[in-house]
Amino acid sequence: MLATIRHSPRLFSPAKAFLSPTTRSLCRAAVSTSSSSTPPVNMGENTNKEYLSRAHVAPEVFALRPDYRALLVIVDGLPSGPSTALSEQLLQDAEAHVRSQLAQHGGVVTELPHIAAWRAAFKAFGAKPAKFRSSVEALTRRVGVDEADGKATGGLPRVNLLTDIYNAISIKHQLPFGGEDLDKYKGFPRCIRAKGDERFEASAGAVESPEPGEVVWCDDEGVTCRRWNWRQGPRTALTDDTKKALFIIDALDPVTDEELDATAEELKAVMKQLNPDVVVESRLVKKE
Repeated sequence: MLATIRHSPRLFSPAKAFLSPTTRSLCRAAVSTSSSSTPPVNMGENTNKEYLSRAHVAPEVFALRPDYRALLVIVDGLPSGPSTALSEQLLQDAEAHVRSQLAQHGGVVTELPHIAAWRAAFKAFGAKPAKFRSSVEALTRRVGVDEADGKATGGLPRVNLLTDIYNAISIKHQLPFGGEDLDKYKGFPRCIRAKGDERFEASAGAVESPEPGEVVWCDDEGVTCRRWNWRQGPRTALTDDTKKALFIIDALDPVTDEELDATAEELKAVMKQLNPDVVVESRLVKKE
């Protein structure tokens, strides 16, 4: 077997320490409005565990980057909706954190070690990193300073509650995140190197195919994310109505498994504060 299953006990321990006092206060306020409208989740954890056990990363992907790990997290019973004061605070905190990191590297995004690792990975399968950027690099560039003219960029986009939350956690920990509406998924998630004839539904209804050898995430219906974590498709995107999500957290060296777990722990902490009845299940996929 090329992948191991690890259900980390850390992912299920209390994690309020990851949240700032302001964010915890906003979480408590959110619980009072969301928990009353969100029924308790009765869907069994075993169902989600079985689903995750069938997720797959192809040997060809591990051959490209043996250090690659994917932490898959299912959150069931989500209190979704539009952006809120909580998601806004998380985004502002994350933006401030990233600006502090960038200041330590002269404001140069490509000097951040986790972003440099992804640029090397993209180059390895033929994607020009200056043209095709990992999701975390694209988000980080929206927070920093334009390297061409030295002017501050506009900051992170405000999309909806769930997307705002995972974008904030993504740039704070400098890890690419994917968020998929699991009720729209067809079959099980797979990370493969494309043949070139797979179907990807892009924005505005356009349909395209990945390049041969491109690293993609897909389900039974087609590609859900191109170039590893460069662009997610709208077919499985999180919306204001999403109730069950699959979060994909990508990692390369120098990220440790402990840092990866801490990122998922923060995600779980925020979701639990929004609705204590959410069911969370995780699986770490890595090369043996």
